[in-house]
Amino acid sequence: MKSLKYILILISSAIFAQNWTLQKSLDYALKNHSLIKQSILEVQKSDRNIAIAKGNLLPSVNAGINHNYSFGSTIDPSTNSRKTLNTQYDQFRISMPVELFNWKNYGEISLSKLNKESSEYRLKSAQNDISLNVIQQFFQYQYDKAWLEVLQTQISGIEEQIKRTEKEVEIGNRPKSDIYDIKANLGTIKEQWISAQNQKELSRIILQNAIGLLDDKIDFVLNEENPENVLINNEDFVQKLLEKNPLYQNAIKQNEIASKSIELAKSDYYPRLSGMYQWSTFFSKELGKEAAFQFSEQFKQNKNNYVSFGLDVPIFNRFQTKNRVELAKLSEENTSLEKDKIVLELTKNLKTIEIQYRNAQEKYNALEENFENQKLSFQKSEEKYKEGMMDAYTFFMVRNSWLQANYNLIKSRYDLMLQSELVKVYLKD
Repeated sequence: MKSLKYILILISSAIFAQNWTLQKSLDYALKNHSLIKQSILEVQKSDRNIAIAKGNLLPSVNAGINHNYSFGSTIDPSTNSRKTLNTQYDQFRISMPVELFNWKNYGEISLSKLNKESSEYRLKSAQNDISLNVIQQFFQYQYDKAWLEVLQTQISGIEEQIKRTEKEVEIGNRPKSDIYDIKANLGTIKEQWISAQNQKELSRIILQNAIGLLDDKIDFVLNEENPENVLINNEDFVQKLLEKNPLYQNAIKQNEIASKSIELAKSDYYPRLSGMYQWSTFFSKELGKEAAFQFSEQFKQNKNNYVSFGLDVPIFNRFQTKNRVELAKLSEENTSLEKDKIVLELTKNLKTIEIQYRNAQEKYNALEENFENQKLSFQKSEEKYKEGMMDAYTFFMVRNSWLQANYNLIKSRYDLMLQSELVKVYLKD
């Protein structure tokens, strides 16, 4: 049996080149998961949107060249009189239009900053979602692995029991029916072991998917340490977690965005002041003839500077601004309702986490206290079986109950560690 165990360890080491703890799994997921990367890109896009909004306050500078031909009656640009000419006309210009005051530009800057804050909250929320999912799948894998080990221990024990019972049957201390009962139970346990093996592999695949990992040569192990005690005795524990939660903070920010969107829609009611500066010059000549003045001379002589200011006052725009304002108000009401829904859902989830943590703590303490009694009961039954005072089937049931008690204690311990890790995710915000 020891050699078989050694072989299994070697096979396991060959299959799984690395062992990852919960913390390493979380670190990898929070750095490499595609959902996290997408959320980071959204934050970076928000930075660019702020830069675009601020850029609207700056003037734009444009340069242009026009090359034209005119045939027939036209204005001679050199004399400014109408003649019948075939001419070439080239214009060079640099223009700089600028919006001196447009309230909408300032509103878009404020709105883009709010959108960036919202994207940062969404990033934190995505990190929480990934962490919670990885933690739950990590412990599910540990549950399934522990159950498989319990079944393997049962199978090994039954096989040893069969050998011992066969010897006792040979010397007449046991009826042969005991062997049949034990082998029948062995077959049932092996069926459970096959199902448990499949469930364990399925849990590992789901965990890898939660982490965003493609490498199959990694196993996941739990640090054998005592469950961490999380203080949740405050009466306003849930309320504090709610206020710190990025989903809640993003809902508040969305309300601010909706209010700012109303202001932005109203900005179309306000007048806009714009200005423009343009520098230009030109060169012209009659086709087929030499120019009266050379290009360089005309370029200098025909220079022109142009400055203009314009004030646009909205008077009537087919009720488009009014309807956009009303639409923004409806969006604000809808955002407020969405916030209420998020608060209700978050409150439910946080209260559930609190209750589950307390229940897991109480259950683990109760099982831990009763464990020694169950251990003594099994040892007593084992003595009775060896002395012939208990039949094989009854001892088999007692032994399975003892192994189940071991598993229940391990599972309860894992469950307390799971709930502790889930609470810590919410606390870290």
